[in-house]
Amino acid sequence: MTDRRDTDSYADEQGDRLLEIVIAALQDIKGVDIRVIDVRGLTSITDRMVIASGTSTRHIKALADNVVLEAKRHGFAALGVEGEDTTGWILVDLSDVVVHIMMPETREFYALEKLWSVGERDNVSA
Repeated sequence: MTDRRDTDSYADEQGDRLLEIVIAALQDIKGVDIRVIDVRGLTSITDRMVIASGTSTRHIKALADNVVLEAKRHGFAALGVEGEDTTGWILVDLSDVVVHIMMPETREFYALEKLWSVGERDNVSA
């Protein structure tokens, strides 16, 4: 019988690995102001949110494409990608990590960092 702590530890390791892959994928394509917000205990939707900015709509699309590609290359499937047909904000759902890639003005308007930092818990810049 598997100990729940072993399962939780494995899930945390996989989540950490996925987070590293996401951050590297964003940095490879020159993502701007990459922030990680730990939302464990605040929501059951995901464990971490990554927020990054791009310099143009083409740039945010390239950032999202690279996140999906690198995650897949390392064995993590995206559950969905939203906003590719709109301008200003693309969301990549990787289950344990949700990635928001936004134009700076969209990011400032929605202020997700402020919204999710109410409980302020280990939120860091990447």
